Amino acid sequence: MSGKAERRKRKKIPQRTSGSQGVPVEKAPDRLAVLATIERLEREGRFDEDAENDPPTIPLEPEEIDYLRRKPSSKLKAKAAYRIAESFVDKLIREGKLVIRSVNGLENLDGVESGAVITCNHFNPFDCFTVEKIFRQSVHYGKKKLFKVIREGNYTNFPGLYGFLFRNCDTLPLSQNKRTMYNFLRSVDTILQQGDFILIYAEQSLWWNYRKPKPLKNGAFKFAVKNNVPVIPIFITMEDSDRIGEDGFPIQEYTVFIDRPIYPEKELAERQRVDAMRDCNYEAWKRIYEDFYGIPLTYTTE
Repeated sequence: MSGKAERRKRKKIPQRTSGSQGVPVEKAPDRLAVLATIERLEREGRFDEDAENDPPTIPLEPEEIDYLRRKPSSKLKAKAAYRIAESFVDKLIREGKLVIRSVNGLENLDGVESGAVITCNHFNPFDCFTVEKIFRQSVHYGKKKLFKVIREGNYTNFPGLYGFLFRNCDTLPLSQNKRTMYNFLRSVDTILQQGDFILIYAEQSLWWNYRKPKPLKNGAFKFAVKNNVPVIPIFITMEDSDRIGEDGFPIQEYTVFIDRPIYPEKELAERQRVDAMRDCNYEAWKRIYEDFYGIPLTYTTE
């Protein structure tokens, strides 16, 4: 193990840290509670459960969502939402609250000519902004769209600015309503067949600042197999910056790794193709994790 990796492994974050003016900043109790929950969930092997309380879920009715954004009103709202989101993200970057140190493997994204499923580890409500920012650096920006699969509650019951963005930035909310989900599934097929991309958090849970890859669910890979399109694995690593956020924790600096596209193996049965793509995606994330942090991937699961 390298000295740098060893230092990373042994580093402990104190309960009190200093802000930009050297004034001690208390760590936010709610963040400490979330980290404790993450530790417990990992220990119990419950990787697909969110560590934070999500907004209450209000069932999404079919007439309440235009998945493909074909209505004039949907197009206008999307245009306004993206304008607001772009300004919001640029402000986060200027203020040093969103730090993207580097992007590796953009050619792997650029080289895909068909539609594709993008997977990414989910560790922050804003990590979709990072993926959108990277997508806009690719050759596809202006030619293809990047849709994002989100929770039903984020679409139906998230307040304020974030709620507006969740509803209008080409999002694809899941739903407990069977008719709505039928429309969702048809729209996913249409999007992939017409050559656009869909971001899916295949871990199915958000664990704040969790650096390890979590086990993956099958859904993203089923969509890819059904539509004969590749999966593009993205894994984002984190390092503590020397700046302290309002929650008392170091602001994270992101390094984005875009791995080689994974294509369905046509000689396999459908279920085997799904399993093979899922396992290949996980192995890619595991490799990136171990190479970047210089430590083997292990879990505390009992």
